Amino acid sequence: MQIEKIIDLIIIGGGPIGLACGIAAKNAGLSYLIIEKGCLTNSLYNYPQGMTFFSTAERLEIGNLPFVSINPKPKRAEALEYYRRVSLSYELNIHLFEAVKNVVKEDGFFNVETSKSNYSARNIIVATGFYDIPMLMDIPGENLPKVFHYYQEPHYFSNQNVVVVGASNSSVDAALETFRKGANVTLIARGPGIGERVKYWVKPDIENRIAAGEIKAYFSSNLLEVRESEVDIETPDGIKTIPNDFVLALTGYQPNFEFLNNIGIELDQKNMRMPHYNETTMETNIEGIYLAGVVCGGLNTHSWFIENSRVHADQIIEAITAKGTKQKV
Repeated sequence: MQIEKIIDLIIIGGGPIGLACGIAAKNAGLSYLIIEKGCLTNSLYNYPQGMTFFSTAERLEIGNLPFVSINPKPKRAEALEYYRRVSLSYELNIHLFEAVKNVVKEDGFFNVETSKSNYSARNIIVATGFYDIPMLMDIPGENLPKVFHYYQEPHYFSNQNVVVVGASNSSVDAALETFRKGANVTLIARGPGIGERVKYWVKPDIENRIAAGEIKAYFSSNLLEVRESEVDIETPDGIKTIPNDFVLALTGYQPNFEFLNNIGIELDQKNMRMPHYNETTMETNIEGIYLAGVVCGGLNTHSWFIENSRVHADQIIEAITAKGTKQKV
C-alpha cells in the first residue's frame, strides 16, 4: 500500500460528530480526511427504522446548516437525509467503507493503516461513537440465531413469542412496535420499572400496556437461559420458563475499547472505562490524538449526545491550530 502525503488531520468516524470535525477543519484551512468503516453516519443508519430522536431538529444541526423537520422531533430517515446533505454542501473529504486497522505514532507523525490504504497525519480525531459493540448478557443460548442485539422494524416478529430484554428507549420502542404487529411480548428488566430516561411521550404508553396485561413485564429480573423454543427468567418469585421464538437483547452498546487501548489511549478501569482526555482541548494522553462525541463517555454512554458534543469539533480544531500545525496545501 502506498503512503500518501502527510495531512493535518485524520478523523476516524463518519457520524454527525465526525462530519462536524471535518467541517471545522475545512473552515480552518486544514487538510483533513474522514474515514468511516461503513456508510455515511453508519450508526444512525443502523438505528430502528421508525426511531424518533429525543432531541429537537435544531439541536442536531452541524455546520450552521438548518435542519428542517416536519415533526416536533425528527425521525431517523430525516436525520440520514440531513447529514447526507451536510456532507454534500461542504463537499467533505470522506472515505466510506474503509476500516481503520491501526494507528502508530512515529517521528512525530501518525501512520494510519486502513483496509484500503496507508496514510500519514499530524493529528488524529477518534469519533467512533459506541453503537458497534453490544453489551452481552453472557448466558447460555445467547449465540442462537433467534437472539438479536439490534432491532430494525417489527414486521419480522409478527405473531411470535418475543422476549425484549431491557427497559431503555430502544427496548421500550421494540416492545411497543412488535406488540402492535401482533407479537406476544414479554419485557424483562433488571430494574424495578421502566427506565427514567425513556422518552416522556412513550413512557405512559408502555406502562399502560403493562398495566392492561397486553405486554407481560418481569421487573427486578434477569434472562437466565435461551433455548430453541423457550427461555428461563430469574424473577423475585423464582425461575419462570415461557415459550419463546425470538429474543431482542437490547441491553446497550459500548465503544470499541480494544481499538482505543491498541492505539495507546489510557482508560480508567475504575470509572466506567472513561478514556483520558483534556476537557478543554479534547486531547488524550497521546499528544496529537483527540476524542470527539460519545466515545468520550466510556461505558457511561448516556453522558454525550449530538447536541452536547458537537462543540468538540471547534474545541479540537482550535487546539490544533493553536499549536501551529496548519499545513499549506
